[in-house]
Amino acid sequence: METMRPAVAVVGAGPAGLTAAAELAGLVDGEILVLERERVPGGIPRHSDHTGYGLRDLRRVMSGPGYARLLHRRAERAGARILTEATVTQVSGDRELEVTTPSGLLRVEPRALVLATGARERPRPARLITGDRGAGVYTTGHLQNLVHLHHGRPGKRAVIVGAELVSWSAVLTLREAGCRTVLMTTSQPVPESYAAFHLPGRALLRVPVATGTRLVSVEGDAGRVSAVVVEHVGTGRRRRVECDTVVLTGDWIPDHELARGTGLHLDPRSRGPVVDTALRTSRPGVFAAGNLIHPVDTADIAALDGRHVAAAVHRWLADERLGEVAFDIEVDAPLRWVAPSVVRRGDPPPSRGRLLLWTDTLVRSPVVWVHQAGRPLARRRLPWPASPGRVFRVPWSLLARAEPDAGPIRLSLEG
Repeated sequence: METMRPAVAVVGAGPAGLTAAAELAGLVDGEILVLERERVPGGIPRHSDHTGYGLRDLRRVMSGPGYARLLHRRAERAGARILTEATVTQVSGDRELEVTTPSGLLRVEPRALVLATGARERPRPARLITGDRGAGVYTTGHLQNLVHLHHGRPGKRAVIVGAELVSWSAVLTLREAGCRTVLMTTSQPVPESYAAFHLPGRALLRVPVATGTRLVSVEGDAGRVSAVVVEHVGTGRRRRVECDTVVLTGDWIPDHELARGTGLHLDPRSRGPVVDTALRTSRPGVFAAGNLIHPVDTADIAALDGRHVAAAVHRWLADERLGEVAFDIEVDAPLRWVAPSVVRRGDPPPSRGRLLLWTDTLVRSPVVWVHQAGRPLARRRLPWPASPGRVFRVPWSLLARAEPDAGPIRLSLEG
């Protein structure tokens, strides 16, 4: 078994991993090694063949594949080494990786490790959707892989489950493949995506959106989906919608198997690794970035995480110490999770000076409260609704009055 000893190993060549590698290559003495299990680097954007990528990190608007190629080139030109078809199967000791490649097994022993494995949509079994098991049921990633990378054709009539940003990405992919979206269904009272997306989508793409509804079963005929049954959440009324394609969008979960096998502390609500504002995990020298810790945000936000974690890794390599915890950040329902959730003494603010939050229910006029030791520290009214299906952000300055060692900070949402 060949052994490699890079300064930093990055697992995952999506926007977070490639950006981290490009930044680290200019900061750190020693090799920056990126391990990617797919044949081509770039992550999800490489098969999202529509515009809208790169706005926050690159200050330009690009297509998904173009964005993925640019991040790949930047990392390589900076000096990072990228190994594709390299699957990390185990982490042992502190940071030793066992890697399977087409040419054999590798052992990688880095001084620092960055996990940037991203997130995935839950498939049908995890959503407990009953009915026949015919072909034609996809997640968005599976659909885009089929259409954009393999030039396949999904069907003629599709029902999309979910009304998030990624749901409209699925609509565009289906349209390119000659498949009409006959219904978009969501259990939420309003679509989860921003109005700037769902209003033009309904008007220009002529996609009917059924809010307050859920998919309860799939019908099949001759091994192929033939219809779905949709139920109104409030009344229980059901209707049958004929289709040959079902796309399950959103309902994200981190790709956390490697983090879990490494023994990192996981947030039981987000299921991603618990991180501090420098994106350090519970194990010294192991960092996490991107949608592994906040499933799911946009690709450019994940890339900015990569930039943030690179600076943190550089500081840690110069002084391999883990500061004491000042306080934890906790949330009350309907908030599900917050990232980061640990604050250490002397650490910088989080990426972009923002805390990322997720709510399980729609709050139309949200007010975020900050409490510590039973006393209110700050409140902030947000100018937009807090909706399930998308991350929302609050300024780090809301925690300015928090006192170290006075107990955890609690965030609550009212409105």
